[in-house]
Amino acid sequence: MSLLRVLLAIFFPPLSVLGKGCGSFVIVFLLTLCGWVPGVIAALVILNNPDN
Repeated sequence: MSLLRVLLAIFFPPLSVLGKGCGSFVIVFLLTLCGWVPGVIAALVILNNPDN
């Protein structure tokens, strides 16, 4: 997880997971629409997942 991805996850959560696939992007986008904090948390969890 690079510093740029972490900063993107904080300021623009959907953009930070754009390279992880369409499903991740949609989930983070919907969570960000519900509230900024859930979107940030989901983006950081997806970025921290070592399987992808």
